[in-house]
Amino acid sequence: METERNSHHDPSGSLLKPKIERILMFIQNSNILIDSRFDICLSGGKAMIAARLSELGIILPEASAPAAKYANAVIVNGLMYVSGKGPDTVERGKLGEDFTTEQGYEFARNAGIEVLAVVQDVLGSLDRVKRVVKVQGFVNASAYYQEHHKVLNGFSDLMMDVFEEKGVHARSVFGAVSVRDNLPLIVDSIFQVEE
Repeated sequence: METERNSHHDPSGSLLKPKIERILMFIQNSNILIDSRFDICLSGGKAMIAARLSELGIILPEASAPAAKYANAVIVNGLMYVSGKGPDTVERGKLGEDFTTEQGYEFARNAGIEVLAVVQDVLGSLDRVKRVVKVQGFVNASAYYQEHHKVLNGFSDLMMDVFEEKGVHARSVFGAVSVRDNLPLIVDSIFQVEE
């Protein structure tokens, strides 16, 4: 009896794979809406957000190390608090003096890529992000600069491009008389994540 039970043991799951493939094919062909947790199955094992990044032509860098004695991110009660990140650029200076609003937009988008690199590094997969909750930007700007909100759109647009409706977030932005290393801007953010 033991021998018979062991003869049906399939540790590799090879007997189930054809059945699973037929079920997935049926779901796809029938346009059935299913829970987002199964997205990774429907994409052939490839993470959905990773696929979207590829479509957008975005390659995430290695997560940058904290600039001082703090953590890149902390997760508390399902919320991930990401420390402030600036763009990965050698350029330094102020919006309104050294840079245009259009350049600032690109800096903010680049800072968003730096943030996503940290989120992926901590979570292992961006598919574990349930919602972008809050974004706060500090724009290194001249005293008379007034387009901080247009600059931070670079970050916000990226979040919505990547996470779609889950990327819509609350936001605030401030002009700063100075920021660390004279970066054009720094953005901190909060994500709701699967623990």
